Amino acid sequence: MPEIRPPETPPSRAPDAAPAATTGPDLPRAEATGAGHRLAAALLPVAAAVAGAVALVSALRVGGALAAAIPGLPDPGPVTTWALPAVRLFGDALATLTVGALVTAAFLLPGDGPSVSPHGWLLLRRAGLLSAGWAAAALTLIVLTVSDLLGLPPRRLSGATVLSFATSISQGRALLLQVALALVVTALARVGVSRGLATTAAALALVALTPPAFTGHAAGAGNHQTAVSSLVLHVLAAALWAGGLAALLMVRRSPGIADAAGRYSRLALGCLVTVAVSGLANAAVRLGAIEQLWQSRYGWLVCAKLVALMVLGVVGAAHRSRTLPALRARRPGAFRRLAAGELVVFAATVAVAVALSRSPTPVATDPVEPDPITELLGFPLPAAPTPGNLLGEPLPDLFFLTASVVGAYAYLAGVRRLRRAGHRWPPARTLSWLAGLLVFAAFTGLGVARYAYVLFSVHMAQHMVLSMLVPILLVGGAPVTLALRALRRPTDPQVRGAREWLLRVLHGRPARLLTHPVVALGGYAGGLFALYFGDLLGALMRTHLGHLAMVAHFVVSGYLLFWVLIGVDPGRRRVPHPVLVLLHLIAMMLHGFFGLALLQTPTVIAPDWYPAVHPPWASSVLEDQRLGAGIAWAFGEIPAVFVMVLLVRQWITADRREQARLDRAADRAEATGEEDDLARYNAFLAEAARADTAKD
Repeated sequence: MPEIRPPETPPSRAPDAAPAATTGPDLPRAEATGAGHRLAAALLPVAAAVAGAVALVSALRVGGALAAAIPGLPDPGPVTTWALPAVRLFGDALATLTVGALVTAAFLLPGDGPSVSPHGWLLLRRAGLLSAGWAAAALTLIVLTVSDLLGLPPRRLSGATVLSFATSISQGRALLLQVALALVVTALARVGVSRGLATTAAALALVALTPPAFTGHAAGAGNHQTAVSSLVLHVLAAALWAGGLAALLMVRRSPGIADAAGRYSRLALGCLVTVAVSGLANAAVRLGAIEQLWQSRYGWLVCAKLVALMVLGVVGAAHRSRTLPALRARRPGAFRRLAAGELVVFAATVAVAVALSRSPTPVATDPVEPDPITELLGFPLPAAPTPGNLLGEPLPDLFFLTASVVGAYAYLAGVRRLRRAGHRWPPARTLSWLAGLLVFAAFTGLGVARYAYVLFSVHMAQHMVLSMLVPILLVGGAPVTLALRALRRPTDPQVRGAREWLLRVLHGRPARLLTHPVVALGGYAGGLFALYFGDLLGALMRTHLGHLAMVAHFVVSGYLLFWVLIGVDPGRRRVPHPVLVLLHLIAMMLHGFFGLALLQTPTVIAPDWYPAVHPPWASSVLEDQRLGAGIAWAFGEIPAVFVMVLLVRQWITADRREQARLDRAADRAEATGEEDDLARYNAFLAEAARADTAKD
């Protein structure tokens, strides 16, 4: 159906406007009720702002961020001292509201065919304004951050200084990237009403939340792998949790608000668990010791956040037990009262989080000279590798650990749902999937991950496992087939559940492009040569985001290639088995050629990284590189043979099925007296032969 864009200003038909009062004796009461609702709606943002401001000032004082300036040290002045945390709080609030509005419009509310609903349209329009304010706040933060770092009032800063900070310093580039992404979200939220556009805008808004998290306290902390990953997960989950609630309050009179609140409740439960776990992990890294929780000002603020989190958890439980039934009974007042109180607590919690980012963490008072390798790696240089060290000195990354845990839980939940419905799921597929996740978690979180930072040979072993063994095991689990069979369809046909979104992704143009045999092979083999012969490895190893992207490429590129070769899930292109065998042979040759080229290269790969972190107990950098090249050249043999066996087996099975189909068609044709496809084809060949004979 064609998309119809609502008018710019529909005051008389606005979905969240109070219903028109009818004439009669109930008119004064209806007017009073409508006035009360409008007054409550107007006072809610004021109450949230007041709660946030009070919590921010109190937390800044408790945390020591507002301590008196030390004589002799540069002081940015009162404007920066007070405006920097206030603007950061304001920007975080706008970012949270933007994310909540877009996610609610795209996923929680029912749509109108390919378009969002009228209430979703209102959320898109508001998200456009909110993201514009978010961009302005981030731009202001650039100026205030320069003022704070240089100890100069904003009026004394030059434009060249601010521009240099925004383009050459990681913290400034992160804020500038956030400005650009927020402006793109603003444009997307204003140009259309399709659900696909709202989904794209929501995804970009979530991405825009993350750049500052990679350059703050966490990035400079010891063990920054855990600190950065936990902070990013913390920020994303908190924004979805608080922003979704605020968006539901904006459209509380929507006809589908009860079902939307139910979907939000499930999302909020996952966000609560993520916020709690990631917050505890991040606090553990920054506090250093458990006693700092009550012996330091920073620990007091962490305790305040924990108390607020518990309050929010209790309120969320009340939502599930009380307000959801009230919404289904069409009594939105209970939801409004409880959600408004929860939103005020959210505002205070965000203010405490902002104060934490401005407060000094507990640090050692001894004037110890910083170790440059520890600052570069995020952990001290490890001892000589042993089997115990490779498995017993973990370096967990919460991104990979969360992906492994969630992937295992979701898969087992799907298998359990199928069994309850009386359907059988092959145990071999379950074992394959769980084994793939276990190997993935081990090689990204145990001592192997630690030594991969300092030894090229261990890094290459990690690469080969993540790009070959793990994808083969994951593809063998057939996760897409399980999801399509286990996921339930929404009761409302206008709601797109997880199954509907999965089908749209499988049949979308990006999926068709990525699963093309040539593209899948190019992404896998091309990534090998580009990473190690294109001077990318050192740049990616120096940043946590680059390392995450590199590991993700290993797994995703391998998964796409082996999905095309041996996958059984729907959505992949139908390619003849001879072509698949040829494709696999080409991949094997390219892999072997890569290992041979790496083995014969006389120069050091990533000269700006491995020589700088090379441990004294190891062999030379070039010898370790040759060992890694030998691992790359020899490792692919066993997985390649295994894949070839599977391909031949699938080829034989497909031929048998085709022959059985032809036999059934022939038997059916003989029983009915009609010619089958094979008989018609043979007759066509005979006629063509007679025609050729007649010409001769």
